[in-house]
Amino acid sequence: MLKRLRQLLPGGHFGDVSPARATTMRAVRSFSNRSTETRLRMALVCSGVRGWRIRPAHTEGNPDFVFATAKVAVFADGCFWHGCVDCPHSPIRSNAQYWKRKIAHNREKDARISRQLESGGWLVLRFWEHEIRHSLPEVVARIQTEIALRSGESARKKDHGPRAD
Repeated sequence: MLKRLRQLLPGGHFGDVSPARATTMRAVRSFSNRSTETRLRMALVCSGVRGWRIRPAHTEGNPDFVFATAKVAVFADGCFWHGCVDCPHSPIRSNAQYWKRKIAHNREKDARISRQLESGGWLVLRFWEHEIRHSLPEVVARIQTEIALRSGESARKKDHGPRAD
């Protein structure tokens, strides 16, 4: 991602960032969207949903939750970081050009990853942070429904199609 951002920036870097600010920003490390992911994880556990793994290694696109047997990838996208148009955000005051490009890049990457997973037979479910915060039962119900549908499909495929009773 850093390489892509450097390509987009004039001269490949920010010329107006002080050395102290650059040092501070380099020290910031992402530890995922913990509160949103934790909220969804606890809801899945409380609802009795089983068969998922959190960010398993070697899964394309690094989904937040993976239901491998049903081939369902679930992403919990933060509204700011992924550019939710339904959520009002205060204007970006510092390095606005950088953040706009970063968010646009995140959206492009999200679309690319979804296409890649779908071309491999995966169902991709993306939920916004605000959906998880305000409509958690509906989010969990959608996940349960899709897993049940996909599990039924895979069971029929193993039996070589629908049974004619």
